[in-house]
Amino acid sequence: MPEDSIDHIDFDDLRDRAISQPIVEHIYTADPSAHVFDGRIYIYPSHDVESDVPFDDLGSHFAMEDYHVISMDSVDGPATDHGVALHVDDVEWAERQMWAPDAHEKDGKYYLFFPAKDYDGIFRIGVAVSDSPVGPFVAQPAAIKGSFSIDPAVYRDHGGEYYMYFGGIWGGQLQRWREGVYRADGEGPLAHLPADDEPALCPKVARMTDDLLEFAEEPRDLVILDEEGAPLLQGDNDRRFFEAAWMHYYQGKYYFSYSTGDTHYICYAMGDSPYGPFTYAGRILEPVVGWTSHHSICEVDGRWYLFYHDSSLSEGVTHLRSIKVAEITYDEEGRIETLQPYRE
Repeated sequence: MPEDSIDHIDFDDLRDRAISQPIVEHIYTADPSAHVFDGRIYIYPSHDVESDVPFDDLGSHFAMEDYHVISMDSVDGPATDHGVALHVDDVEWAERQMWAPDAHEKDGKYYLFFPAKDYDGIFRIGVAVSDSPVGPFVAQPAAIKGSFSIDPAVYRDHGGEYYMYFGGIWGGQLQRWREGVYRADGEGPLAHLPADDEPALCPKVARMTDDLLEFAEEPRDLVILDEEGAPLLQGDNDRRFFEAAWMHYYQGKYYFSYSTGDTHYICYAMGDSPYGPFTYAGRILEPVVGWTSHHSICEVDGRWYLFYHDSSLSEGVTHLRSIKVAEITYDEEGRIETLQPYRE
């Protein structure tokens, strides 16, 4: 929710009613991508910092410049901040705004996937590599060829293939790539968006090369369908994709989850292939305090958890968020039970 709508909130009461508390409180963190490597939980969040950049609908005030890695032995245990794992000054091609990252492991190497704006102000996606899940990570000298937009999430399928899911509208620039090239014309976040009665912009998916450093194919649309089998429309703000792609697999089904952005829901769709198509299935998380909502889903010791963020610690400041975790459950049909972030 916008900062101008929080004046009535009693934040002490809100924190008491929250279903989970911040995992760390000494820094602000957001957009948590969680994985289990060798039995330990590792979280790769954005690192929110104070910014004198004015608030706008392009997210310019989200001026993050580095990444920390947070680890835990268990979801209810203490968290360790392993310090700066990668800084924008150490990325040759990147100028600013190191937004939501993800990470993965292959053959004893750890790969950090991250978006940042290049020196032309265009979001690209880069890769950095380490021998340790906590870094430090060394960035490749150039962004992934053919990459664009934001919010990379890398999923390893049962056969050992790795897929990257990515994209975000408004400040994430996905709408500026509708014709396959970047369109710099038009001002504001709504420039080049489809009309409300047109199919919604789709997140993108691409299989990765064996070394996880490039796309093995041209990114393609990941289509989300309604219950009648038609693509969701751009004006369907409560269900259509906005940002925060994530993929997980549960009992024979692929679950693609994402944020609806300006309506503040975490939703999901189900399919039979990592490429889709996916059919909209419901909400995972109702709106949290703070304009953004971004998450990951991770299995830990046979139970499933939603890692997410809110702005309760910063008392509603949208660019100063805190990562949290809550358990999710599935019904007999594999539907995810919707979470209310705050108890009544």
